[in-house]
Amino acid sequence: MTVDILMVTYDRPEYVRLSLPHLLSTCPPDARVWLWHNGSDEPTLQVVKEYADAVHRFHHSVANVGLRTPTNWLWAESSGRYLSKVDDDCLPAGEWLTTLRRAHEDVAEFGVIGTWRFPPEDTDPALVTRKLAGYPGGHRLMRNHWVQGSGYLLKRAAVERVGPIAGGESFTAWCLRSARAGYVNGWYYPFLAEDHLDDPRSPNTIYHTDADFMARRPLSARATGVETVAEWTEQMRRSARVVQEASLDLREYAGCRRRRRAVARRLRRVLTGRSMW
Repeated sequence: MTVDILMVTYDRPEYVRLSLPHLLSTCPPDARVWLWHNGSDEPTLQVVKEYADAVHRFHHSVANVGLRTPTNWLWAESSGRYLSKVDDDCLPAGEWLTTLRRAHEDVAEFGVIGTWRFPPEDTDPALVTRKLAGYPGGHRLMRNHWVQGSGYLLKRAAVERVGPIAGGESFTAWCLRSARAGYVNGWYYPFLAEDHLDDPRSPNTIYHTDADFMARRPLSARATGVETVAEWTEQMRRSARVVQEASLDLREYAGCRRRRRAVARRLRRVLTGRSMW
């Protein structure tokens, strides 16, 4: 029944000083934290080393290898019945692990179920209601074929059936593969909050001014041409709407329909410098 949880840290010591002890404090005795540090940023590494004795496994990669390699490391090396990852810029609600594990134990078909990182103002009750489904044990999900890559809980059985994250594959794409294999994914409802520190509306964010933002932009902001706090906040809002509106028809994410949507995203990027996805 053990839960193995991965945290990947990089170059933001302010966030790690909040997120790592928070994660450790929300873990029951049978949950183990695996810590992977990317890069050689000394202030972040010093914070990480303060907690190295409190985690189950620690690995330091001098190169920033991203998220796929550490995730596959956890999936391959661990033995827990349930698997998770919490990003170093996220603070899941204190009861998140207990609630998600109970849901997994009660509902065999659950694959990846997660916490919700968007503030209440981004929630559209009509869209949420349309995607709500009830399950044994009184559990409910806002169904979606993928969740964000932080604050989720995943059955090891799904990894054994679907396999690791493939080269060039995102966690979103892996979640879609698990859905095609028959697993039910989505966000637990009522939503379990995850404070996403990179959202400028978070009380713990480092992004207070446009200068702060430009000095330490997230990779996704660089990729989509976002340059101000207001633009980044709007992108957070759009992301929330995208997942609430996303189709539950798996055919939408494969074949011709998928190619048409890819073309539409590229065109939007050319015209606006931004991507909705």
